[in-house]
Amino acid sequence: MRHRLSNTIIHGEASESLKALPSECVDLVVTDPPYLVNYRDRDGRTLANDDNPQAIADVFSEVGRVMKPNSYCVSFYGWTGLYDFARIWRACGLRPVGHFVWCKNYTSKATFAQYRHESAFLLAKGRPALPERPIPDVQPWTYSGNKAHPTEKAVSVIEPLIASYSAPGALILDPFLGSGTTAVAAAKLGRRYIGMELERRYCEHAMQRLYALDTEQGKAA
Repeated sequence: MRHRLSNTIIHGEASESLKALPSECVDLVVTDPPYLVNYRDRDGRTLANDDNPQAIADVFSEVGRVMKPNSYCVSFYGWTGLYDFARIWRACGLRPVGHFVWCKNYTSKATFAQYRHESAFLLAKGRPALPERPIPDVQPWTYSGNKAHPTEKAVSVIEPLIASYSAPGALILDPFLGSGTTAVAAAKLGRRYIGMELERRYCEHAMQRLYALDTEQGKAA
């Protein structure tokens, strides 16, 4: 069964859901996969597959297939899992062409050092054109509050990535959608989106956010 290729949220395992998409149909991937750190927040919330590099690899294998030739992927990652992520990206034909850091004004964890940043790689399939307006590789951080999801990114963090590395009307994919931030940012910027999420409660929350945005935009029109 093929999925609709515009503005849809899919509940299920992304490695399987992606198989229903045709090859070379996605303009840009922006995603925040589990960092492979067995994360548990202060409320005891955890993430599925946060100890399973193979599950992440299976998803990215399909991501590489559905990306258009000469396109970009932005993937957040945890620095302790860098070797796993580098191996996974290389295996699916993605190479690093940039790196982003978001500086926090608070400490999220302290061990050998205070953890005060988030990071993501800009990955390329083939040789995409340079962006007309490349953004700085050090970006301001906005704390989302993590109310709906233990590692939720703010829309303001994701919007500049989509704006810089895609055109209006482009199809944006997030196979680790979480609470829906990438889809919301894409919709706000006039892009189409496909989001995939393993946990139903997060799919439902994402759809609620998108419905609220659609209602808000309808009132403003």
